Amino acid sequence: METLVGTVPIVTDQFATITVVPNDELRRNGASTLGDLLFEKPGITGSSFAPGASSRPIIRGLDVNRVRIQEDGIGANGASDLGEDHFVPVDPLTSDKVEVVRGPATLRFGSQAIGGVVESTNNRIPTYIPDRGISAEFRGAGTSVDSGIDGAALLDAGGGNFAVHADVFGRTSQDYRIPSYPYLPPPNPADAPNATQPGNFNGRQPNSSAQSNGAAVGASYIFNEGFFGLALTQNDALYHIPGVDGQDHDTRIDAHQTKLISKGEWRSPSPVIDTIRFWGGITDYKHNELGLADDTNPASDGVRQIFTNKEQEARVEAQSVPFDLRFASLTTAIGVQGGHQDLTAPSPDNAGLWDPNSNWRIASYMFNEFKFSETTKAQIAGRIEQVDLSGMARSFDAAGNMTTTAASPSYTPMSASMGLIQKLPWNLVGLITAQYIERAPKPAELFSGGPHDATATFDKGNPNLKIEAAQSIEVGVRRADGPFRFEATAYYTRFNGFIFRQLTGNTCNENGACGPGVGDLNEALYAQANAVFRGGEFQSQWDIVPLGDGFFGIESQFDVVRATFTDGTNVPRIPPVRVGGGIYWRDDAWLARVRLLHAFAQNDIPPVGETPTPGYDDLRAEVSYTRKIAKPSRNDLSEMTFGLTGTNLLNQDIRNSVSYTKDQVLLPGAAVRLFARLKY
Repeated sequence: METLVGTVPIVTDQFATITVVPNDELRRNGASTLGDLLFEKPGITGSSFAPGASSRPIIRGLDVNRVRIQEDGIGANGASDLGEDHFVPVDPLTSDKVEVVRGPATLRFGSQAIGGVVESTNNRIPTYIPDRGISAEFRGAGTSVDSGIDGAALLDAGGGNFAVHADVFGRTSQDYRIPSYPYLPPPNPADAPNATQPGNFNGRQPNSSAQSNGAAVGASYIFNEGFFGLALTQNDALYHIPGVDGQDHDTRIDAHQTKLISKGEWRSPSPVIDTIRFWGGITDYKHNELGLADDTNPASDGVRQIFTNKEQEARVEAQSVPFDLRFASLTTAIGVQGGHQDLTAPSPDNAGLWDPNSNWRIASYMFNEFKFSETTKAQIAGRIEQVDLSGMARSFDAAGNMTTTAASPSYTPMSASMGLIQKLPWNLVGLITAQYIERAPKPAELFSGGPHDATATFDKGNPNLKIEAAQSIEVGVRRADGPFRFEATAYYTRFNGFIFRQLTGNTCNENGACGPGVGDLNEALYAQANAVFRGGEFQSQWDIVPLGDGFFGIESQFDVVRATFTDGTNVPRIPPVRVGGGIYWRDDAWLARVRLLHAFAQNDIPPVGETPTPGYDDLRAEVSYTRKIAKPSRNDLSEMTFGLTGTNLLNQDIRNSVSYTKDQVLLPGAAVRLFARLKY
């Protein structure tokens, strides 16, 4: 039986907690960033530094250096993990599915996935030949809150052993509407003469317009036992950075990424090997941060900072055929992953955020799955990694004089996990996993030594940082079948040597001289301390009663994460407790839904550098119609969808507690979006 549109996907057969956003939900949601797309999912939120332009997913309170974002198995490899204002070069407009993976499965992807993996999949490397030899699709929408328009055209074709893909996409939006004046408190006109004062507020978030576009071509050779393909992708974006400083200096980011990826699969190459899989990618990324050097002189507009990332990555994995151990059937997967990265961050105004640096990484991993019966299976997995970095460590004296010293730290993170899945009565499935994961520090944490405008900090890295280790246990109960579907998860994680950006209470000027009231940038030191994260997530959906040709039902969700250092102080920028629910009606063609998500106030904040965040209510509604033809003739569309969605329909002030700019940037106000999808 085909899954009806609007069904919450519950994954019960994996040794991980997995959040799935299927194609139909991607089209209805319409978010332009992965952070915005996942913002309301249990246990996930977004950084929303520039809503609609730059927002990374945050998983269970863990952010940039602990959440890996990838596309078709290869890292996004932009610069979004180096600065919260940087965009993620993966647009949901061309995604067919997005998954968020937490738990043991993340060992496949490296120590930088300690918090989770966000995977976007598409058909840019074709894996099949369309039934009619060709498939074309159009996706488009218009949004009221920002006068936004987006669209994508996708083409797949093939014959014999070859398949090709091409797509093109783009989106544009103006400054978005907000319910009230955004700046808390209003800026001093002497310090920020170009920033909007309360009397001049026009109902929009200043400096929040954005545009992006891109294209991709790919081709594959497909044979009975597998496929091998390549794809070339171009992503471009030009967007403004909201906030007092962003508006005052007309700050924009002009970003470009070119990426070549490959993927292949060979099934049954030998009697003992079931499948061999391969992923590879080469990325060339650069963005210019543009703005006024002097906020009183429009002629001073120009490049203020540059970020570049040249990165290569590859992974190969072999999976065995099941082996009979008498007490269990054993399936083993062995993989090797390697990569290299060169980073630069020059600036014409100062020394930049760091000097050029590079890193190499190589790892191997093994997954062993034991199937004891049709109701019980277990997994034991391990990973060992070697990370070698090379760069310049920066230090500063009280006057801001900088000293650089060559540094080449090396790390050998080792990780292991085990899990058990047990099928229970009433279609229930129980899960328990335990993990020990180590993470090597990243270049920004080691080598930073300069102004970081995105966070309004002067970052000071620490080349002596040690490996970060996390010990975690997670339990869950899930039910994917029947009229009542749900999943409930609870977790506890203890970090030894948790790496974080610690505010000292001092301020600095752009040259690195720091002290009480010295400059406009907060002094931020990369430090380590032990920390504990604990929390849980719940979501459910219940088809209560037949109504017409469909079902009327209710749904609910809840998530909480509490994070403290072992001295009792709070970890910075943690999401609030959230609870939500709604009603829906759906049949084979129609979906209608109304939902309300309430976020409680976040008052558990660190002693320095963060303010409390008020709660909010986000009311959303949607209605859509989908028509599918199982066996279309040559001249028929195979699928079409039309719909209307509304977000923040109560037009409330929504501030995101995990955002560095939450006291200056409101999320969009009440919005209506009209969308369509046509597929041949």
